[in-house]
Amino acid sequence: MQKRALGTSGLEVSAIGLGCMRMSAGHGEVAGTKKEMIALIRGAVERGITFFDTAQVYGPFVNEKLVGEALAPLRDQVIIATKFGFNFGPKADSKSQGLCSRPEYIRQTVEDSLKRLRVDAIDLLYQHRVDPDVPIEEVAGTVRDLIQQGKVKHFGLSEAGAQTIRRAHAVQPVTALQSEYSLWWKRPEEEIISTLEELGIGFVPYSPLGKGYLTGTITEDTKFDPNDNRGTFPRFSPAALKANRGLVDVIQAFAEHKHATLAQIALAWLLAQKPWIVPIPGTTKLQRLEENIGSTRVELTANDLQELNSTTAKITVEGDRYPKDLERMTYR
Repeated sequence: MQKRALGTSGLEVSAIGLGCMRMSAGHGEVAGTKKEMIALIRGAVERGITFFDTAQVYGPFVNEKLVGEALAPLRDQVIIATKFGFNFGPKADSKSQGLCSRPEYIRQTVEDSLKRLRVDAIDLLYQHRVDPDVPIEEVAGTVRDLIQQGKVKHFGLSEAGAQTIRRAHAVQPVTALQSEYSLWWKRPEEEIISTLEELGIGFVPYSPLGKGYLTGTITEDTKFDPNDNRGTFPRFSPAALKANRGLVDVIQAFAEHKHATLAQIALAWLLAQKPWIVPIPGTTKLQRLEENIGSTRVELTANDLQELNSTTAKITVEGDRYPKDLERMTYR
């Protein structure tokens, strides 16, 4: 497995990471037992993946426990990232939309994450969403203190806007930004990527396969589990799924030309954007894991990239990626 450095921080990880969110309850039906998911995570390590992503809110909490149990015997071989920033108590109200990044709350939830992950220090700690009620300087300062105390190694942000990234970075250097980025969500190209490059910050795209849509396996006839949040996303309405099929057809044509799968083309495109981009596709199947790893061996030439970019740029993707209440929590 190839390795990549996340910006200029010195943090080196496998070129492809593993998003673990859907390996436990809370975001839809889990396609496997806990034992099988642990085996999958450990199988990923055997295949060269060193970068694993979880969060307090996944479950909540159960996903951190799963990742912690799976990786405990392999701790010295892996980098574990988790996220704070949601209020899970009775004070989670509509005003804050459940967000909470108060310094004392960050400190407490980090202590809890350390126990669930079975680690002495969190390798990469992201603020999951920017809390408009807490200045980002206070958040960065709190994480800086945790780094000085040896409880955290690197600081990250998720779905933050460019100015917020700059303000945080001035207090505590940001190692990585995690935000959605793929062939059907290119907004980071407007301002975020240039900001990260200027500041020496790595980029960790989540949903690099368009939450599964870019693999070609989801159509307007797909029925989502009632607990699968994709069923509430405008971009996953039957009408939008049908309207966006042209994007899948473009990727399919490239896949056939390169003797690769659609997922591999989508991931190879991301890897070709910048050497400090590390996508974290999620899966619950070993076959898909190996397929995703195979994207690191797909070579897209400059002509390939130019054609893929120009062709997809002509396609207007239908449907918002999130409902309005969730989209308001991004790019702050």
